[in-house]
Amino acid sequence: MGNSYAGQLKTTRFEEVLHNSIEASLRSNNLVPRPIFSQLYLEAEQQLSSLEAGSRADNEEEEEEEEEEEGSESSSPPVSYQVKPPPEGCCTTDGFCQAGKDLRLVSISNEHIEVPSGFLLVGAKSPNLPDHLLVCAVDKRFLPDDNGRNALLGFSGNCVGCGKKGFCYFTEFSNHINLKLTTQPKKQKHLKYYLVRNAQGALTKGSVICWKGAEFRGRQSSTSTCSSTLFQLPESSGLSGSTSSEPLPPANPSAPAGTQQTAAAVDHIPSTAAFSSAVYNGKESPKQQLMKNNLSALTRPSVLGTLTNSGPPKKRHKGWSPESPSSTETWNLQLNPQASNRIKNDGGSLSSLPHSALVGPVSSPMVGSGEPVSVPDNLLKICKAKPVIFKGHGNFPYLCGNINDVIVSPLLYTCYRNSQSLSRAYEQYGASTIQPISEEMQLLLTVYYLVQLAADQVPLIEDLEQIFMRSWRESHLSEIRQYQQAVPQAFPQVPSQITPVTSAQLPWLAGLAASSCNDSVHIIECSYSLAEGLSEMFKLLMEGKLIKTNYVVIICASRNRAIDSCIVITGKYQARVLSESMLSPSDYQKEVNYQLVTGKVETLGSFFSTLCPEGDIDLLLEKFYQENQGHISSSLSASVNKPTAVNGAGTAVCTSYEIERHQIRPFQLAVAQKLLSHICSIADSSTQNLDLGSFEKIDFLICVPPSEVTYQQTLFHLWHSGILLELGLEKEHLTKQRVEQYVMKLDAEAQIKFKIFLQNSMQNPHTLFVLIHDHAHWDLMSAMHSLYPQTELSTGLVDRLLNCREVKEAPNIVTLHVTSFPYALQTQHTHISPYNEIHWPSSYSNGVDLYHENKKYFGLSEFIDSTLSGHSIPLLRYDSSFEAMVMALGKRFPRLHSAVIRTFVLIQHYSAAMMAVCGLSQMKNYTSVETLEITQNLINSSRQCPSGHGLMVVLRIPSIPLAAVAYERLYNVRERLALEDNFEIILGNPNSGITIGKHFVEQLKIWQKIEDVDWRPQTYLELEGLPCILIFSGMDPQGESLPRSLRYCDLRLINSSSLVRTSLEQELGLAAYFVSSEIHTEKAVVNDVLESDPEKLSSTDNEDEEITTEGSTSEKRSPMKRERSCSHDSASSSLSSKASTFCTESSPPQALSNSTEETTNNYERQKQKVDKGAQTTISKHLPPVTEQLDMKQNIKSTQTSQCSMTKASKQPPIVFLPKLVYDIITSTDSSGLPKSSSLLPYHSVMWASSFRPLMSKMMTCTEQSLYYRQWTVPKPIHMDYNNRNEGRMDTFHPRRLLLSGPPQIGKTGAYLQFLSILSRMLIRLTEVDVYDEEEININTKEESDQYYHQPGDMWPDLESFKKMPFDYTIHDPKYEDASLICSKLQTRDSEDRSMSRRQEDMYTCRQTTRMRLSKYAAYNTYHHCEQCHQYMGFNPRYQIYESTLHAFAFSYSMLGEEIQLHFIIPKSKEHHFVFSQPGRQLESMRLPLVTDKSEDYIKSPTFTPTTGRHEHGLFNLYHAMDGASHLHVLVVKEYEMAIYKKYWPNHIMLVLPSIFNSAGVGAAHFLIKELSYHNLELERNRQEELGIKPQDIWPFIVISDDSCVMWNAVEVDCSGDRKSDYTWTERNVSLKQILQHIEATPNVTHYALIGMRKWSSKTNSAEIKEPFSCCHVHDFLMLNVDLTQNVQYNQNRFTCDDVDFNLRVHSAGLLICRFNHFNVMKKQIAIGGQRSFHIKSKVSDTPVSISPAQYICAPDSKHTFLAAPAQLLLEKYLQYHSHRFFPLSLKNYSHPVLSVDCYLNLGPQIAVCYVSSRPHSLNISSSGLTFSGLLLYLCDSFVVANFLKKFHFLKGATLCVICQDRNSLRQTVVRLELEDEWQFRLRDEFQTANAKEDRPLFFLTGRHI
Repeated sequence: MGNSYAGQLKTTRFEEVLHNSIEASLRSNNLVPRPIFSQLYLEAEQQLSSLEAGSRADNEEEEEEEEEEEGSESSSPPVSYQVKPPPEGCCTTDGFCQAGKDLRLVSISNEHIEVPSGFLLVGAKSPNLPDHLLVCAVDKRFLPDDNGRNALLGFSGNCVGCGKKGFCYFTEFSNHINLKLTTQPKKQKHLKYYLVRNAQGALTKGSVICWKGAEFRGRQSSTSTCSSTLFQLPESSGLSGSTSSEPLPPANPSAPAGTQQTAAAVDHIPSTAAFSSAVYNGKESPKQQLMKNNLSALTRPSVLGTLTNSGPPKKRHKGWSPESPSSTETWNLQLNPQASNRIKNDGGSLSSLPHSALVGPVSSPMVGSGEPVSVPDNLLKICKAKPVIFKGHGNFPYLCGNINDVIVSPLLYTCYRNSQSLSRAYEQYGASTIQPISEEMQLLLTVYYLVQLAADQVPLIEDLEQIFMRSWRESHLSEIRQYQQAVPQAFPQVPSQITPVTSAQLPWLAGLAASSCNDSVHIIECSYSLAEGLSEMFKLLMEGKLIKTNYVVIICASRNRAIDSCIVITGKYQARVLSESMLSPSDYQKEVNYQLVTGKVETLGSFFSTLCPEGDIDLLLEKFYQENQGHISSSLSASVNKPTAVNGAGTAVCTSYEIERHQIRPFQLAVAQKLLSHICSIADSSTQNLDLGSFEKIDFLICVPPSEVTYQQTLFHLWHSGILLELGLEKEHLTKQRVEQYVMKLDAEAQIKFKIFLQNSMQNPHTLFVLIHDHAHWDLMSAMHSLYPQTELSTGLVDRLLNCREVKEAPNIVTLHVTSFPYALQTQHTHISPYNEIHWPSSYSNGVDLYHENKKYFGLSEFIDSTLSGHSIPLLRYDSSFEAMVMALGKRFPRLHSAVIRTFVLIQHYSAAMMAVCGLSQMKNYTSVETLEITQNLINSSRQCPSGHGLMVVLRIPSIPLAAVAYERLYNVRERLALEDNFEIILGNPNSGITIGKHFVEQLKIWQKIEDVDWRPQTYLELEGLPCILIFSGMDPQGESLPRSLRYCDLRLINSSSLVRTSLEQELGLAAYFVSSEIHTEKAVVNDVLESDPEKLSSTDNEDEEITTEGSTSEKRSPMKRERSCSHDSASSSLSSKASTFCTESSPPQALSNSTEETTNNYERQKQKVDKGAQTTISKHLPPVTEQLDMKQNIKSTQTSQCSMTKASKQPPIVFLPKLVYDIITSTDSSGLPKSSSLLPYHSVMWASSFRPLMSKMMTCTEQSLYYRQWTVPKPIHMDYNNRNEGRMDTFHPRRLLLSGPPQIGKTGAYLQFLSILSRMLIRLTEVDVYDEEEININTKEESDQYYHQPGDMWPDLESFKKMPFDYTIHDPKYEDASLICSKLQTRDSEDRSMSRRQEDMYTCRQTTRMRLSKYAAYNTYHHCEQCHQYMGFNPRYQIYESTLHAFAFSYSMLGEEIQLHFIIPKSKEHHFVFSQPGRQLESMRLPLVTDKSEDYIKSPTFTPTTGRHEHGLFNLYHAMDGASHLHVLVVKEYEMAIYKKYWPNHIMLVLPSIFNSAGVGAAHFLIKELSYHNLELERNRQEELGIKPQDIWPFIVISDDSCVMWNAVEVDCSGDRKSDYTWTERNVSLKQILQHIEATPNVTHYALIGMRKWSSKTNSAEIKEPFSCCHVHDFLMLNVDLTQNVQYNQNRFTCDDVDFNLRVHSAGLLICRFNHFNVMKKQIAIGGQRSFHIKSKVSDTPVSISPAQYICAPDSKHTFLAAPAQLLLEKYLQYHSHRFFPLSLKNYSHPVLSVDCYLNLGPQIAVCYVSSRPHSLNISSSGLTFSGLLLYLCDSFVVANFLKKFHFLKGATLCVICQDRNSLRQTVVRLELEDEWQFRLRDEFQTANAKEDRPLFFLTGRHI
């Protein structure tokens, strides 16, 4: 049995067959099961046509190996394997056999290898050489068939290196070829690939050897209307439904006798992709859901060994390369290896134009069965075209004989099969029970479709699919009505109630349908098999009886089995288009090159010379040149050069030439802002995929296709945008070399530049790198598919570079794909999230112009609109006379590719037109009217402008060799005609720059005012105004922009046989254009109408004539409108509209007949007809040259607006298309959607299902994107193919965006602008608005020459400081609206301090300045950087920080109850606290010692009270503290605890009791201080036990606002005179440095409060001359909780609580020190803080504005109560309306209001004088002061009657007593004996507007007696 199974009988293979046999017997009606052992051996399967086998993809080899190991060893334990030592002296090198011969494929691929009959070359994989295949010769009997079965057990092989034969054991063979295995050798594991020879004869890797096949069943014959489906995988299998399958037929021993089973057959394997287009997905097709798919495109020799035809092998077509990499993942075999030789499947673009919906994998549809059919000899010669046979239903017979002359395709078969599957979209709505459309109905509908096609139309698979879809829908409308709305009636009407069609009825019904089509469709019915029908069809073809027939439908239908059918395309035009459509773009190029190189085109040249009765055109040219050399050259050169001379003389010069400067249009700015908002939304998302806050600057790299012009164009845009200077990437003196660093051409050298880019991104983590992939639809080839030697180096580069792991994982690289055609990036497997797509905005919305542009964009839709009836003249046209000649020549030269024919015809037309314009009037017979118009306008354009400006004509020739031929020919004709100075001919090759003549370079330099001697144009945009023919070559445009002088875009030579939406739209995108909107477009179009006015004899020179009056405009336009609309749309007219206006006869020319002779004669007749009108045109149009010049001189002097270029820039160019493309572009469905939009979007994608809804014209760009994302899948050659994860969101790359917009609309400018505003935003993110206000009340300061310290002192001297007087005045600018505090010094100050700001202005109008954040700034929650990730607790490498909640209670006598606070302490911060050992109860917060000194430690705990600022509060002090260890506690309200904890998981929280939820900042300060003092006591007790004195415990805490952002230090230089001469500088320092400096102050514990100045840019020297002040401190202060034990914050206060506290501290005799050399910057934060308190009505929730006057009311009144704390209402009322209580005090600053024990803000127009009632307190001397009022606020027992009697009041002074309730109010009046001096009235009692349950405050006012 061979040793490959290690002698074990019970193998996996055996089990599998046994299992299958048992299962089959259980399912079968037949009692006798199939023999098991016959399945193990080479028994042939009969149902060849319907087997499907899944095999693995090349790129899944590893997975395959794992599976195979598991599978093959599942039933037995693994056998340990010992390698037998090799014989001594033999070679053991990997890749060589033991005889020392090289076996590696790369080494011997070109050597001749003898292969015995019955053996095949296969590739073995060695584990030590993963990148190499070893070549082996193996007996094919021991290899599996295409289903992974029927391989003989054992092995037989030969060594191809040394030639040793007869290896009978794979173990022995593996030793000989040095596989060096550590496991048991198995042929299944190591023999991987078949090897085949390519067109060059080199041996290359072929398909995977299919060792394990998918389950299958044969196609069962049935009389039912729907065919039975194959084995379907269960839904739960988890396989991606969109993977396609690779159908492969098994070997068939019943092949015709005489089949040669020799190795020679290997050389003639068909490239099976010949008949395939993209695979239609198996997702919706039960037949297609196979396990894996194979990506290879090479057939299996094991199959063909038995299937080759009996004749000698035919010569392979030169254009075919069977070894090319696959573009589709499908094998569609037929038995004619040569029939498809010229077609292969490279590059992924097999779209038959007809069926741009590339359809897919076929279940061996081409495998023949039954008797063979012989293809007759000379078929091509007789028929003038190769018939294309579309396999339909059932079995297909063998073809033998002259099979080179037919082409077989599976497209229709696949369409039929896919249309019998139901989309999952319908299944989920319960539609899965509906029967699919029957085979009979499919065929009948196909006949209906073919019948209604016109003679010049080609069938489209999409059309057929939609017909099937609609038919199925209408027959089951009730079941699916709830799912989808009706499909527009875009196809031939089908009866809505479709009755089932039987097999017997089918031929009759088909014949009936075809009877009405004038024999265009011929039906052949056969009774036995398709073979007889095909034979009859060939016979009819040879007899010439099908000359009028385009389609032959062959039907074989019988009652007892399913139908067989095929459709043969016999129409010459249709067959040519269909056969050419099967060529991939690379094959197309090879075919054209081959025909040029082999000289096959010479027959065309000789044919053209016979057309010209005067002889060869070249002889005519030579003769003309000799005769006219002197005259023409001088006169023509004069016509061009004269303007230059004239310019010097000061005569008229064309003033219309102006180069457009770089400017951003409103559209571009809008798009840039949309891009920015998408970037911000990525950054704002919770995924943290982009941390914008961590980036300081922008860098970028723009990737462009390898077109030199596009590269230079991008450099040009970049240079003129100024973006490099703006981003700070380059300095002022920018050089070209520096700019080139930022643009990368995707060519062979790209990898070096890209490597530098990646290195920069790694080295600069704080720079955001934007990788811009411009023209992103170009080269989406998978890198794995570009490793074949014959592909271009640049292929797959995008995948290799932009999709590399480094780019995907780099957190600082954002990729932006920019394209006009995004469809290929919008598949089911795309990397780009639909939320990251940015589409160019529409200019109109509901008729409103959204962006005021001074230019109107003309794109595809505008061009299509111009062809509609009612428009003046079509901008899209086709040349019917050109098409007629091409069609005639196509029939005459059937072996030439139509691209070659079209190019040669067009070159002939241009040559003849140039000759005709130059006076050889007889040549106008040999050109078309359209070409003549183009040439005339081109040659005359430069003569119409005084400066010589002219038009550009773009001649698009995709094939580079054909473009070179055209260039050479036209160049030669121009030379002979002496036109070399009249216009330039430029060969635009994507791989090289622009070359133009010296004369034209000089002209451009003059026009553009360029003085550089070496300047040459490098972009097409720089050719502005140059009269020229630009021959634009290259398979696809690569983003090149064309200048405004473009007038004609000649696309007649584009590859019209292989069209997909992207190809079509990008060709038309060349003509996209901006038209100046000042010129009414209708008027501009009218100018064109005139050129076809018969009265002017089509004088095309006059096309741009000035319009004099509007009246004449409309008169001339209306008849032409009608003529246009009926002529240019007419498909039956063989001449275009332009030609019809030339005809003098009214009847249109007859349609061309089929015979070559008739066609040629007819063509000449047409030309003669045209001649009658055109001859006079030419002769009248071309007077003698001298006369022309005289005319021009006159025109110049009067009118300079004749410049053709100027007019060209005011109207869009005219585009000429092939007729086929024109029809597709201009035909629309009923919704108005152009047919081109519903084509397959891109070569390398395929439709997910043929059962998909129609696109609609109403779809937005976003909806189109979602449509493609749902209904397209990438082919294996597409770079996104492997990016699939069953539809989960994680397949999207988070930092990848897609910008799409129409071609030439300004996307480059938009993304450059985006870089600019992104950079500005990053700078903005690193900047903050800080308050920048001068200190207030400076003029009230003491003007004293006494200074207590020197300017350079670092710390205050305690004794000196004690002598400093306290400055009562508030200087903080935030208290500009507060009452002035009077001291003895300001008693006589009567300055009018009127209110400078209204209430609502308090925050909005404060002055701010933008400041760049320093490295010592405090940050909010949006800041993330590597350094502080751990500090913040967000680093994914660390666990989310766990926190524990701890209660902490202490009693406070003033509140009369125990206070219970809660600490939330993260695990990482527990070391700051002391816990009791048994219960882990919180005991205290650790405090350091006064004597402790450490550079990395801050001794003072920092408390930050905060509310409403969980996101914006500046709590990240990591950078501010410079990484130093510190204790930071956030003080939050209970209801905000959870949200703060979420945003700041690694911060300690102090949670206030719930009773303080509505309290102000005073409560937080109060509790912080009391808690801190209580903790100080606890720590003293705890550390006293450790021997530490109580006074040694550090008593300070820091209380900081949540908006302190940066800190500065002033450095004073006192190098001069100590008293007066000093200089100072301010610099940003860390908070750590400031706190450590203050903590190191000598005798620091003697100070009660220490603070610092608030920063201001206007600080002057006087303010810092005294380094320390004794005054108020705010915002950021150090509080000595020990000294201030008996001074409390007022827990009720909302505003000014710090001023109130400062006054209490000072009156208690304690020291307050402000360090003037330090200052704090406060950030403006617009939310939270005080603004979080909203005063609203308690009754209604509707927000009503409530004025402060309503904050108080009379007691017991029916006033509206307010939902706000009483204290807040009191403070706000007093701030704005205190003058009602103290009328005498208003602006009376010399008589302030006496305020006892508190400071309340009474507004800026009232001054207050603060006194303390405490014994021994420090108060100002009140002797001689008379007060205008008295304010008693919640006074305590220290306030007594005698204390008040010491003060004197003005007569009529007012009193205001404020108490908690009315009872307290009365008691206070009695206790203080107030009625002795003050008069009270009942109506003078008030309360805050609170409900009783909200405990209002009560007021009593009185007057001094």
